[in-house]
Amino acid sequence: MTIRCLAIDDEPLALRQITYYISKIPSLELAGTFSNATDAQMFLESESVDLIFVDINMPDLNGVDFVRSLVSPPMVIFTTAYSEYAIEGFKLDAIDYLLKPFGFDEFARSVNKACSLYELLSLKKQSESDNGDETVDESSSSSDKEYISVRADHKTSLVKVCNIIYLESEGEYVRMHLNDGTKIVTLFRLKNMESTLPPEMFMRVHRSYIVNLKCVTGYTKGRIFLENDDYVPIGENYKEAFIKYIEKTV
Repeated sequence: MTIRCLAIDDEPLALRQITYYISKIPSLELAGTFSNATDAQMFLESESVDLIFVDINMPDLNGVDFVRSLVSPPMVIFTTAYSEYAIEGFKLDAIDYLLKPFGFDEFARSVNKACSLYELLSLKKQSESDNGDETVDESSSSSDKEYISVRADHKTSLVKVCNIIYLESEGEYVRMHLNDGTKIVTLFRLKNMESTLPPEMFMRVHRSYIVNLKCVTGYTKGRIFLENDDYVPIGENYKEAFIKYIEKTV
């Protein structure tokens, strides 16, 4: 992962410090440095970057107005000696606010926030371009899959299908509950996960839950009990299909 960034500050010493800090972080690529926001605006007319480090209190065009002027602003980390500008900066959805003088540790923490957001946004873009199927390998049909590859925690993990007890939707994320007690959270839509998993093994039983049918230990009117001692709700729209399956297989 490489994040292209700009550094903008009218103070030469501050600009050199940021440039030096950027050089110490392998994931950052410095695309340019500017002593004023006007020159940075001109640069961005023909170039794109992922992250901007920008001082707020600058002559001619300050950092806040500069960010407001951008049609599609990238991630922003404000740097300034004036704490009263912090609220204004965060109104623009800045990643972070570094109060001068700041050290490398503070700088690195801000960059880590930017890296986490960048990776999340990259996954989301790729997921949208692939109709939401970026995080799971669909090179073979769902029925003969033994493993699925899941992108989570900055890596791709191979998850054995039979080790999944159930899946839980959390907005744009899915939490996978495995039989060893671990949980994996990945950026994915539950409806696409449903089409990826073997239909003879997994069933949607609620708008927010898919269960491994082989892990079901019992059920009541509104709940399904699973072998890890968890239970999930049964949705009214899914209850009939679930009960038919139970009656057919028991």
